Amino acid sequence: MFRRTFIKYSAITAGLFVGLTGAASAADMPAPLDNAGDVKIALVRYLSTGDFFQSYLSGVETQAAAIGLDLRIFDSRQDAALQADMVDQAIALGVDGIIIQHGLTESMKDAAQRAVDAGIKVVAFDVNVENDAIPQIEQSDYLLGKMALDQAVADNGDSFTAGYVYVPGIAPLDRRDVAWQETKAANPGIKEAAMFGTLDNPIANSVANQARSVLQANPTINVVFAPYDEFAKGVKIAVDEAGLTDDIDIYSADVSTADISAMREPGSAWVATVATNPAVVGEVSVRSLALLLTGENPGANVVVPPTLITQDFLNEMDIKNMEDLGEKMPQFKHADVAMTDWMPLPPR
Repeated sequence: MFRRTFIKYSAITAGLFVGLTGAASAADMPAPLDNAGDVKIALVRYLSTGDFFQSYLSGVETQAAAIGLDLRIFDSRQDAALQADMVDQAIALGVDGIIIQHGLTESMKDAAQRAVDAGIKVVAFDVNVENDAIPQIEQSDYLLGKMALDQAVADNGDSFTAGYVYVPGIAPLDRRDVAWQETKAANPGIKEAAMFGTLDNPIANSVANQARSVLQANPTINVVFAPYDEFAKGVKIAVDEAGLTDDIDIYSADVSTADISAMREPGSAWVATVATNPAVVGEVSVRSLALLLTGENPGANVVVPPTLITQDFLNEMDIKNMEDLGEKMPQFKHADVAMTDWMPLPPR
C-alpha cells in the first residue's frame, strides 16, 4: 500500500484566517491592557489528559504571562458537573475573563451564560455553548477530518473497510464526524465495519482495549479513522500487538512530539495526521479573550487553520519533535490570528 507525500492545503486554509474587525484609525483602537497584572482570567478545562492538552495549557500559560494576565486554572478531569461548578467558582472569584476549554453543551451552556450575565468576558475552545456573545475558538475541526480522509482516499482508493473511533457529544469530534459522514456518502465503496471509542482515562489504553476486540471481530478492516491523537495511539497499540502494521493504515488529527515518534517507528501503521500546534491554539485563546477585555471583537469564530502531516513527510524531513516541525512548517510556530499591534507574543 503506497504512501502519498505531503500535500499542501494552503489554498483551502488561506480563507480560514479570521481577521480583526476594527475601526479605521489607530485612534479608534482599544487601549492595550496597561493594568494587565490586575486582570484575572480563568481557564476552565474539561479534557486534560494527553500531549495535546498539555501543550495547549502551555500556550495559554505563556501567552497569559507575555501579556501579564493573572491566570487561574480549573481542571474538572472530564467531570461535566464539576466543570460547570468551576465556572461558578471563577465567577465568585471575580475574574474578568474565562476560557472554557472543551466540555458538553448541555452542562456548559447555562454556566457560560451565568458568566456573561455577571459581566465576565468569555471565549470557548472546542465546546459549543450556543451563545452569540461568546467567540468560538477552533482548529477548523471539519477540515481536520476532511483533510485526513482525503489522504485516506488518496492512499487507499474509494473502496475500503474502515474502523471509526468516535465519541458523540464532544464538539470537535462532532464536527470531524461531519467530514466522515460526507466522505462515506461520496464514496459508497467505503464500508464502516465498526464504530467504537471512549474518553475513559487513560484514553489511549482504554481505546486500545476496545480496538483489540474490534480488529479481531472485523479482520477485513484496512483503514482506521481515529480523529484524535489519543484515539490513534490506542488503535496503534492494538494494531502492533496483533501484528497488523502492514495491513492497516491509521489516519488521525492532532500532533505532538510523542505522536511524531510513533508515526516514525519502522513500519508504523499511523500514516497521516492533520493538526495545528496546540500551543498556538492556546495562545490564540488567550489573545481572543484579551481582545474582548479591551472592547475589541475577535470574531464569532476564531479559526486556526490546520495542516496535513504525513509519515513520508516526517521521514523525508527527518522531523523528530514539534520544534523540528515548526522549522519545516512555520505555521506551527505562530498563527497570525487574534492579533493587534499592542499584543505581545511569548518568547520563541
